[in-house]
Amino acid sequence: MIASFDTTFYIYRYFFLKWWREEKGVAVAEAALLMPSMMVLLMGAFDLGNGIILNQKTITASQIAGDLVAREKAVTGDELEQAIEGARLAYEPYGLNAFGIDIVSVRFDENQDPEVLWRETRDMEPNEEAVASVAGLGEEGEGIVIVTVQYTYVPFFSQLFLEDFNMGEVAFTRGRRGPTVPWDNS
Repeated sequence: MIASFDTTFYIYRYFFLKWWREEKGVAVAEAALLMPSMMVLLMGAFDLGNGIILNQKTITASQIAGDLVAREKAVTGDELEQAIEGARLAYEPYGLNAFGIDIVSVRFDENQDPEVLWRETRDMEPNEEAVASVAGLGEEGEGIVIVTVQYTYVPFFSQLFLEDFNMGEVAFTRGRRGPTVPWDNS
């Protein structure tokens, strides 16, 4: 038996009104519309949080290396390796795929210009700008240790949309046990 137009109209009207009044259907539709936006915000917050943490670790790494070098009367190769390893350990549990360090000990001459006593640079270009920036900050014979740390952060989720973040920090310290921190050749 074929239903009349009126009967079919009322059946469809009944189901449409039932669907329109049903709140669960609206909640599912809203969730489906908002879920992609919420996931993008969540992933962005994750990358932003990791970026902030790694920036703080870059600051800490430069200060650790500077402190470990400045506490020595004269630096040996083993002590320098320990300072570099201390800076690397500051990044735990994150990877060190893009870590660079530049450690310089300078002494001021009679014109208060810095002259490099020794330098150790790994996985980055030497930071000549930091050495030049300390001109006039010490009397003749005094010295300073300059540690530059660089780290490149590659966002986990946002790498399709954002470039890598290059973080850098420079720490300046004075020797604790003498006016300079020379290299110990013995």
